[in-house]
Amino acid sequence: MNIRKAIESDFDQVWQIFSEVIKTGDTYVFNPNTPQKDLKKHWFADYMETYVMEENEQILGTYIIKPNQIDLGNHIANCSYMVNPDAQGKGIGKKLCEHSLKIAKENNYEGIQFNIVVSTNKGAVKLWEKYGFQIIGTTPKGFRHSELGLVDTYIMYKNLKEK
Repeated sequence: MNIRKAIESDFDQVWQIFSEVIKTGDTYVFNPNTPQKDLKKHWFADYMETYVMEENEQILGTYIIKPNQIDLGNHIANCSYMVNPDAQGKGIGKKLCEHSLKIAKENNYEGIQFNIVVSTNKGAVKLWEKYGFQIIGTTPKGFRHSELGLVDTYIMYKNLKEK
C-alpha cells in the first residue's frame, strides 16, 4: 500500500469513497445527497492537501489536511479521513492517521484539531485516542444523525510539539 498526494485522475475514485461514506448520514456533516461537483470544494480545494492510499491502482482511503483556521490560527491543522467501506478493517485508517501526523509535523503545524467527531462514531473516537488525541470539548446535540437524531460531537486535539 502506498500513500501519495492525490492527482486529478484520482477524482472519480475519491468521489466513490466520499459518496459512500456520506450517504449513511452518521459520521460526516456533508448532506448525503451532496452532488459530485461539490467534491472539489470539500476535498480538493486549493487551501488543502489531499492524499490517497492505493493498492494495485485502487484507492482504499483518502484524507485531507489543511489549516484549521486562517491567519493567526493557521498553525493548527485540521484533517478529515475516509476509508472505502469495502476496505474497512484492514488498518487503513491507522495508516492514514500516521501519515497525516508525519505530514503535519513536516509542515510545522503545532497541533491537529478535529472540530467535529460524532460521539456515536466509537471506532473513530477510539482510533484518535490511540494516537494521542484528547477530547477537549463537547457540543451537545451538535450532529443530526440519520438514525439516532441529535447526538453530541467532540472537539479532539493532539499537540504535535510535545515530546
